[in-house]
Formats: sequence, C-alpha cells, structure tokens
Amino acid sequence: MNPETRRQIRENAQYLRSVRPLDPEEIYEYVEGQPHPAVVRQVLREEAVDLALIEREDGTFVPAPEGPLSMAVHSVDRFPSEHEHAVEELLIDSYGEQWAEGDSGDRLRERIRDIKERYLRQEHVEYDECAAHGYAVYHLPDYYAVATDAIAALAADGLLPSQLRVLDVGAGVGGPALALADLVADAGGLLDYHAVEPSAAADVLEALLEPADGSRDVTVHRETAEAFDLASEVESGGPFDLVIFGNVLNELDDPAAVLTRYLDGLVADGSVLALEPADRNTATGLREIERAVADDGPASVYAPTVRLWPHQSPNSESWSFEKRPDIEVPAMQRRLDDPAGGTGEFVNVDVQYAYSVLRTDGRQAIDIEPDRSAHAPMADAESYVTDRVNLLAIKLSYDLSADGSNPLYLLGDGSQKTDHFAVLTDPSLLNEDLGTAGYGDLLSIQNALVLWNDDEQAYNVVVDGETTVDRAR
Repeated sequence: MNPETRRQIRENAQYLRSVRPLDPEEIYEYVEGQPHPAVVRQVLREEAVDLALIEREDGTFVPAPEGPLSMAVHSVDRFPSEHEHAVEELLIDSYGEQWAEGDSGDRLRERIRDIKERYLRQEHVEYDECAAHGYAVYHLPDYYAVATDAIAALAADGLLPSQLRVLDVGAGVGGPALALADLVADAGGLLDYHAVEPSAAADVLEALLEPADGSRDVTVHRETAEAFDLASEVESGGPFDLVIFGNVLNELDDPAAVLTRYLDGLVADGSVLALEPADRNTATGLREIERAVADDGPASVYAPTVRLWPHQSPNSESWSFEKRPDIEVPAMQRRLDDPAGGTGEFVNVDVQYAYSVLRTDGRQAIDIEPDRSAHAPMADAESYVTDRVNLLAIKLSYDLSADGSNPLYLLGDGSQKTDHFAVLTDPSLLNEDLGTAGYGDLLSIQNALVLWNDDEQAYNVVVDGETTVDRAR
C-alpha cells in the first residue's frame, strides 16, 4: 500500500475518533485517490492498537475503553476447538493428513518422550521443528488453561488495563499468548503483545496467532531472554503492563538476575507473572527465585505467598501450587496416543501450576498487618510448640493427605522458617472454612494446637473441635 494513503487514513482517524464513530464508507472520501472502503477498514484494523480503536459489529470503529480490563474469572474446561484445528493444520502441512501415524507419528512421540525425560533430569531441551510440534500437541492445551486461569485472576483484581501491553519472555508455542488474545478480545480490550522466543517454537506461536484481528498487535523477538534488548524496546514502545515468564525461569542459568532486569521494563503499577510446573523441583525453585528478587531485591510479592509480617521473609521449602479441574482430552492428543496403545502416555490434561506475581509498588493481594497481641507469627513456632495459638495464615495447597482421613493443607504467613501444615482432625461448622477456602485465601485460625512432626521435619497446626477457622477477607 502507498505509505501516503496509510498516513492519510491514520490522520483522518485521529481527527474524527473523538467526534463520531469511524466509518470506512465515509473516511475513504477524505483520502487522496479514494481507496476502496475495504482498504480503509483493513488499515484501521492493522492500526487499531496504535490508534486505540475497537471495531464494532456494525463495521465502524470507536475509541477503545480505558480503565481496568473487565473479565470474569473462569477456569477452562477444554482447549478451544479453533486453536486445536490450527495446531492440526500445522501438523498436516508438515507431515500430511495422517500426521499421528507412521514415521511422523513415531518421530513426534519420540520427541515428546525425550522432552519429558530431559525435563525430569533437569537437562536443557533444544526445540527444533519436530520438538515444537510435539510440544504443541502435548503441552499447549494445559498451558493455555493455566495461563487463562492466572491472567483472568489478575484482571479480576484490577491489575490489567483495557489497553494492555505485554512482554512474554520464553513464549514457547503460545499458551499465554493464545490465552491473552482470547481474554482481551472477549473483554473488548486491545493487546500489544511482544514475545521473546529464539527457538522453532516461535514459528508455531506466530502461526497460531495469525490472522491477527484488530484487537491485537503481535511482535515476536527471536532472541534469548538474556540477549533481548529490553531498554531499547521500552524506549521505543514504552514500558509493559505485564511481563510473563511462562515455564522458562527454571531453564535459565541465573533466573533471579534475569527477572530482576525485566522488572525495569514495567510501568509503575505493572506486574510480573511467573509460572512454573507444579513438580517439586520447579515449584520450590520458583520460591527461591521469588525470595531472591523480593526479599533481597527490588520487588515485592503480590500473590500468593504474601509476606504478612513486616520485615520478615520465609525460609521454608514451600512446595506450593494451584490446582484446577482437568480439561477435556483434546482430540489431537488422542490421535497421537492411540497408535501407541492408547495408554495415556501422550495425554496431558492436568491443570496444576506454581505461580508468583511480583510488583515494584509494594501492593499486595492481602493488605493486612497482623497484630502480635492477637496472632502469633510462624517465625516463632519453636517457642509455642504444644501450645494453642491464634494464627493468620495463607492457604497454600489443596488437600495433601494421602488417604483423605485427616485433610492436610500447607500454610504460610511469609515469616515461616519451616513448613507448617494444617491437619484437620475434627471437622465442624466452626472450622469448615479450612477446606472450602481457595488457594491463596487468608485464614484466621483461632485456638489451634501446634506440634512438631519429627518425621516430616515440619510443624503441624492441629485443627480440632476446639479450633475455629474463618476466611479473613
């Protein structure tokens, strides 16, 4: 297109946007050469994020909403069919209609096995085209569900603006990217999305995000997290409202240093969302990184492991993660699994993840300062073993009991030096909030018996018939 034509369309849009809805059937008359209204519409779609415009159902464009992004928090019960079809189109283009069978199916399954084995051994994975395709089949659905859950929760807390600028570091094949695109579009917002991804996974991501509609701009930076020139990007395009590290920090040589550098790319009230798998190594590793940048660095923890007590920081293992219901098995996973015997080896529908939300403005999801005269900090647990005490605690797990006889929940208050587990020995109406509260909820626990568990090297907070548990917010 003639650059002059684009410039004139932009100038007319900028002039008229505050006057009345922009109608391509009108604007084309003001442009030299009078390009077809369809050309005007396409330019407005391509420039929508920069011009802060939203296309309405009647084909006109209006100023995008301002203020927080408004969406309902919801869990994902299935991977959207349009995204699954897009993945299968990629596979068909590369391997043919019968991509899950024969040599191509064997190669994809072998690469998935290799990725899983390397992951368990904590070894580096090289993502060539085959690995990226296998990863998309096996991991993209559950990563999409995880990202949707975590990002929607941020929006529910009013932390994301309607005109959202995001940097996705180690974007992979696009789990967070697709979740963002769907959530922002459904909420009537605009998304300026930037991915940092050096591997062949970027090819999958770009293909799945096309064709881009007028609700988003997509830029893929094919560089490593360490090499990406964050300062230049911020200088040219502005700081980011949200920086995402999705399942990538555990793969970096110095994750705390990298994360600290990316904090400089946030707007003053922006957030970093770090996601990791729920296994012990990566989940506890995330807490170590979190402590390095929050307790000994420039950030503060917004959620879920809020530091309730001023000038205190935790030193427990804190194997903590969120858990949601499994998603429906995607058809593409069944296609890959059936030729291998249908054992479920290539089915991955678990929605479990560790996460940390970090900020630089000191804001916390739980804004409360405990009173020592009313509650005991977990840091002092050694002094009140065998006593009954009152605690303010954040619920940091689902039921961890092996047989369900005595429900068991990880607790934290940001001061604990050793893990604390609430053990429910005598359920009652007075303590039922222990079980019904959600992950990350604040609990007021009154008159609990604290005991040392020598086998687990942890403290048990015994919740019995004399204990009251209430949601504190």
